[in-house]
Amino acid sequence: MVSVCFMVCIALERFLVIVCPLWYRCRRSIKSSVLICVLVWVVPPVIFFLHIFRRNPLPIFLLLPFPLFIFFLVGVLKALSASISVPSDEKRRIVGILVLVLLIYTLLFLPFIIWMLRQIYNGTLYNLSLMFVRLSPLADLVLYIFMRKGIIEKILASVCCCRKDSNDISSSSV
Repeated sequence: MVSVCFMVCIALERFLVIVCPLWYRCRRSIKSSVLICVLVWVVPPVIFFLHIFRRNPLPIFLLLPFPLFIFFLVGVLKALSASISVPSDEKRRIVGILVLVLLIYTLLFLPFIIWMLRQIYNGTLYNLSLMFVRLSPLADLVLYIFMRKGIIEKILASVCCCRKDSNDISSSSV
């Protein structure tokens, strides 16, 4: 649940940076970031505690990010298509992060949410969906790698087949 909440925070942050850059720049502070992180760590255990006592807010809590991710992605696509000041590689990186967040959520968490909503025990679906949820830390690592600026280029440069020789044509050897 915490992973899903942080993915929502990442998508919301990208959305606000692109769609409302001036508002976001004025409102961003360390206090608000710390408060959001504390809320992200406090709210999921409360929801889980309510779920244990059969109030069942857990599937709804986990299903709520899906329309948010789609809304953030569509909003960013619209804003970036109208923007001429953002370089195309930066546009691809921003959209790629949001698409990756949506894919991680859809592929890893949605099967478990569907299993929870069905309320019918199916061993195969349960085991498969639980295996996908357990892959979430690996997906978080991939998301972190894509969020870092220039890390993909560094990874590709470290692979021997992608190395480029730095022969400078302008310098002459005498």
